[in-house]
Amino acid sequence: MDVLIIDDDQVNLKLFARMLAALPNVTSITASNPIKALKWATVNEPDLVLVDYMMPGMDGLQFLERFRALPGKSSTPVIMATADAQTDVRYRALQLSANDFLTKPVHKTELRARVSNLLALRQTQVELARRADWLAEEVEKATAKILAREREAIHRLARVAEYRDPETGAHLIRLERYTRLIGAMLGLPQEELDLLGQASPMHDIGKVGIPDRILLKPGRLDDEEMAIMRTHSQIGADILEGSTSPLLQVAAILAITHHEKFDGSGYPHGLKGDAIHLYGRIVAVADVFDALTSERPYKAAWSPERAAALLRDSCGSHFDPQCVAAFFAQWDEVLAVFREHRDT
Repeated sequence: MDVLIIDDDQVNLKLFARMLAALPNVTSITASNPIKALKWATVNEPDLVLVDYMMPGMDGLQFLERFRALPGKSSTPVIMATADAQTDVRYRALQLSANDFLTKPVHKTELRARVSNLLALRQTQVELARRADWLAEEVEKATAKILAREREAIHRLARVAEYRDPETGAHLIRLERYTRLIGAMLGLPQEELDLLGQASPMHDIGKVGIPDRILLKPGRLDDEEMAIMRTHSQIGADILEGSTSPLLQVAAILAITHHEKFDGSGYPHGLKGDAIHLYGRIVAVADVFDALTSERPYKAAWSPERAAALLRDSCGSHFDPQCVAAFFAQWDEVLAVFREHRDT
C-alpha cells in the first residue's frame, strides 16, 4: 500500500520513510513541497497520507482541506504531525476530517502502530468498495437481462397484432425509427427516447380484438364498422394498463392516444392540444406518415413527398405543429429510413 509523506524537512522525510520500511507491503512516496504533493494526489491514489502541519507556502491544514476536495479522496486516511502544544491545530484538523495525529518528535513504534491501524482500515475500505462495485455490476447485468426479456415480450406481442393486420414487420421498424427521430429533435432524454422507441410497436396491439371481417376488409369501412375499428385504442389500453413496467406504461399511453387529433376531433376521448400526451402526438405523426407511404389492401402506397404534403396541410388540426416540424427537420434521415426498410 502507498503512503504519501509530506514534510518540508528532508531529514524528516528520510526518517519517516525508513521507519515505515519495516512494515510489510508498504511503499513510501515522499514530497517536500505540499503543492506538488497535491498535484501528485490528483492523478494517483495514496492509501494513507502523513502530512506535517508546519510547512511554508501551504501548511498541513490547507493541504488537508484541498486534498479532501479532490475526487475520491474524502475517505483516504490522513495523519497529521503536530507539536504537543498545538491543540487548536488539532481541533481544526479534526473539523477537516483528519483521522489521527502524531506528536513531534515522532517515535517509530507509535508511527508504525498508527500507520498499520489505518492501513488495515483502508484495506477493509477498499475491499468493501470493490465488493460494492461487483454487486452494482451484477445488479446491472441482472437488470439488463430483465429489460431484454421485457423488450422481447413487447416485440412478440406486437407480432401477434401483425399476424392479424396487413401491416408488416418493416412497418414496426420504420415506426420506431421515425419516432426516435422526432423525439430526439424535441429534446427527449435518452432514457425516454429508448422507452418511446421500444414501446412504439405496441400502439396498435388492440387490433387483436377487432374481427377479421373488419380488420382485413379490402374496401372502405362503413360507419358501424369504423366505430368497431376505433375501439382498438381502448382495447390496447385495457391490455397494457396497470403494469409496473415503465415500458408497458409508455405502450399503454401510445395505445390510447395515437388516434387523438390536435384540434380535438380524434378518438377515443376527443383530447385537444397539450391534453394529448406528447408520446401520442409524436407517434401520430410517425404512424400516419408510414401508413400513407405503405401499400394496403385498400390503397396504393403514396410517395414520401405526397405524404409530407398531407402532414403539412394537417398541422394544427390532426398533428401537433412542433412534432411535424421536428419530423421535417430530419427529412434526409426520414428518407433514409424509408429506403432502407421498404416493404418486400
